Amino acid sequence: MKQNIIDEGKTLALVSYLTLFGTLIAFFMNQDKKNPFTSFHIRQALGLGLLYIMIAFVVSSFNSMNISGAFWLFFSVLYLYGIYGAITGKTNKIPLLGDFFQNFFKNIGQ
Repeated sequence: MKQNIIDEGKTLALVSYLTLFGTLIAFFMNQDKKNPFTSFHIRQALGLGLLYIMIAFVVSSFNSMNISGAFWLFFSVLYLYGIYGAITGKTNKIPLLGDFFQNFFKNIGQ
């Protein structure tokens, strides 16, 4: 990917990791230019956000601080990994799940 494409898409890529509302804002703002760097990070952030919500319902039923803490730590690391990639201009996939997110949401940004 060319550096100018990455530089143009950095801001929206970063915004996409700021909750699901940020992902939606980045998605709609990326509709005009269809920046591939931004689209990559939108797919990653959308996957993380939806997975977070699904697993949070299960974790909340356990009523255990150990399980909740591990859940928060796991997702915090994944989000920080994505944010770091957006800031540094890299398209590193989220460990374990990034390929799935890219394939499942492949229509986003095309």
